[in-house]
Amino acid sequence: MSKPTALTLEGHEILFPALPYDINQRAAAATQDSELQNFVNSATLLRDQTRRDQCEATFGEDYDKMRTLAGQIKQHTLDHLDYYLEQFIDAAEAAGTTVHFAVDAVEANKICLDIAKRENVKLCVKSKSMVTEETNLVSDMEDAGIEAIETDLGEFILQLDHDAPSHLVTPMIHKNRESVGRAFERELGVPYTDDPQTLTQIAREHLRDKYQQAEMGVSGGNFMLADSGSLVICTNEGNGRLCTSVPRIHVAFVGIEKLIPGRAWLPMYLKLLSRSAIGSPITVYNHVMTGPKKTDDADGPEQMHIILVDNGRTEVLKPETREMLRCIRCGACLNACPVYRKIGGHSYGSVYSGPIGAILTPVLKGLANYKDLPYVSSLCGACYEACPVKINIPKYLVKLREELIGGHFDKLIDRIFFKVWTMSLKFPWTYRLGGWASARGLRARAKLAGTLKPGDRFTARGWVSHVPGPAAGWTAKRDLATPPAKGFRTWWDEHQKDKGGN
Repeated sequence: MSKPTALTLEGHEILFPALPYDINQRAAAATQDSELQNFVNSATLLRDQTRRDQCEATFGEDYDKMRTLAGQIKQHTLDHLDYYLEQFIDAAEAAGTTVHFAVDAVEANKICLDIAKRENVKLCVKSKSMVTEETNLVSDMEDAGIEAIETDLGEFILQLDHDAPSHLVTPMIHKNRESVGRAFERELGVPYTDDPQTLTQIAREHLRDKYQQAEMGVSGGNFMLADSGSLVICTNEGNGRLCTSVPRIHVAFVGIEKLIPGRAWLPMYLKLLSRSAIGSPITVYNHVMTGPKKTDDADGPEQMHIILVDNGRTEVLKPETREMLRCIRCGACLNACPVYRKIGGHSYGSVYSGPIGAILTPVLKGLANYKDLPYVSSLCGACYEACPVKINIPKYLVKLREELIGGHFDKLIDRIFFKVWTMSLKFPWTYRLGGWASARGLRARAKLAGTLKPGDRFTARGWVSHVPGPAAGWTAKRDLATPPAKGFRTWWDEHQKDKGGN
């Protein structure tokens, strides 16, 4: 089940795209895939609506205050991250945890592999972790001769398919049960079935013995508590607890931004995380680990290691982008985003998709490498309204666009187009001239296409199926309605005159 260095889906790479990344190929394929549209739309729309209903029913008017407080606490922790990291490390080591620090993905994986080599690890069971997706841990472990198995059901299916997650919370949101049945038949040698309960039972039986046989369990972490040195893992499947408690060695990969000051604030974040992610009151399993197994503990690892991963985060910590690191990986912004629903997670070309990925990836990996992502948004603000820690994603999208233009990362033709457009908006007469010209130009194209007759009145509308130049994207997947030849100002002036007004 080893992952290749380049994964493909319908001929398009999923992971490790060539840089600088061009989103057009993947986005075009996604918008033509009606099956993908149905999968992603149904799941995200349902969760977004469920989340809103749950929050409104539970918190009422206090929900916005709760979001504000959660954002302020995360911001405070990030503003004083050095202090809280030291506090966390001291408390964790006092509890028996070995804490490591990794500057980048290579160093993080090396630390884990060194532990595995020293302890003669042959089998590793792994629960869901976005940080290990960043570091590509599974492939590195397999290259080192260690069998590494994803035990989250969605991640397990993706591993069988040599696929990659397309959502922060629901990694296989782009698949249906028929594709799961085919993967199980192909890779596990079982008869084909698309019954969800049967598929779940097949996965459970395949994985059950692996927990007992594994010498190492790898996890991520949702929160770190600075006051106690505890790691908090929130899951809706029992695999997370099994991965961290049954093997004798537990290694957690956690981003340095996952800290909160202490236990007093944890209940609030647990409520926000689950409701924002899937609309449930709380996650099924909330596992707080403070050090390895004690003498009188019934279960738990003999060794516990936490790898604090930077991997570009200190660059994001600069004051102008620090707010991005508040993210608690709930996926609410993805569920609310109309663009994500149309193009899916793989189109973003990175581990983090959706609105948060559109701002975080360019800062982590270089704006010049992901110059398309700041434009993958309608700036509708739905992501900001959904975010439980109030990250102002639209603000950062606009800032990144500004940096793209100022840094000449975009195309020359685009810069010329936007400069002309900007000039047209500076003066009333140029604004009116532009509106007049665009209306007549579009109506002329509609008449040539036969959707608008030459004798139609000024208020009649037509349709344009193709617009040339920089605006071609607007008609790539839809027809554009023509504006009326008589604009609002003209109508208003005539209406006022008819009424005898000024």
